[in-house]
Amino acid sequence: MDLCDLAPAYVRAIAPYQPGKPISELAREIGLAEEKIIKLASNENPLGVSPCARQAIERELADLARYPDGNGYALKQALVRRYGLALDGIVLGNGSNDVLELAARAFLTPASSAVYSQHAFAVYPLVTQAIGAQGIAVPAKNYGHDLPAMLQAIGPTTRLVFIANPNNPTGTFLDAAALDAFLAVVPEGVIVVLDEAYNEYLPPAEREHSLGWLKRYRNLILTRTFSKAYGLAGLRVGYAAAAPEVADLMNRVRQPFNVNSISLAAAAAGLEDHEFVERSYRLNNDGMAQITAGLTRLGLDYIPSSANFVSFRMKEAAGVFQRLLKAGVIVRPIAGYGMPDHLRVSIGLPDENARFLASLEQALVG
Repeated sequence: MDLCDLAPAYVRAIAPYQPGKPISELAREIGLAEEKIIKLASNENPLGVSPCARQAIERELADLARYPDGNGYALKQALVRRYGLALDGIVLGNGSNDVLELAARAFLTPASSAVYSQHAFAVYPLVTQAIGAQGIAVPAKNYGHDLPAMLQAIGPTTRLVFIANPNNPTGTFLDAAALDAFLAVVPEGVIVVLDEAYNEYLPPAEREHSLGWLKRYRNLILTRTFSKAYGLAGLRVGYAAAAPEVADLMNRVRQPFNVNSISLAAAAAGLEDHEFVERSYRLNNDGMAQITAGLTRLGLDYIPSSANFVSFRMKEAAGVFQRLLKAGVIVRPIAGYGMPDHLRVSIGLPDENARFLASLEQALVG
């Protein structure tokens, strides 16, 4: 008997999520010192950790023998102060991936379906398939979400709609008016999960619209993360904001202590470090201009991005990726997103961006 046959067919069919290649792994493969490798594959903050978060981490070290606060009260209070959220409408997670899964576990069954866009974040089909629900991938429009088509795809079994804004891996952005109009006509029995992992990289005027929608649309779940602009990717902490009754259901399927004490303290402190987030935003704007100008100079088409990465198109993307690896530059192939002729590069420090562009120019000629 093959023990794998004991698992449901929909679990056996899952293709695991493939993260960006770690620096240590590439160092082992090519025999290059880790400090000579740059990683621009996972949309991390090149400035590192917020100084306020670092101080909170150091303070927390002395108490690691204790379990964390399973309710995350201090972090929730910080979110209430910062964004005016309802305390009982917050769900904390081990990164925003965790809260995306909690939404799926709370509302999907093998008899239901979820709608998401082609070229959208890989976690949406993964969490849907893990439940055994039907995933409905709607063809993209200009590499982004086609909201009218997604509305049409909602059927009697649909319980969730996933939207990433900005979208990963394409960086496309839906303006507030388009999203508001979409939310206004989605059936009340369908929950919209609006994934805003890259919200802090938007112009300030575009960052806050969705917070007001939480009071108007009881079927909205808003998810954000501390992995990107706050520089806490290694600690894995994110959150969802929703109507209290929706948050209650998500918290019922949440694992106890799913966010550790260091992550809770770092996120609460980092949330108050407005200067660090502003520096991250400005650095990203400058780096985006540097990289897109370089791609244009090299004659490469790219998808205009509202996040901290940009996807660009070329012939033989897989071969270029391998040549970049040999040069000690890690970017992200996105063939798994149905884009085999694209690579995605995260925005780094100015010298990292320059090295990427120089290495890319060499890689293009073989």
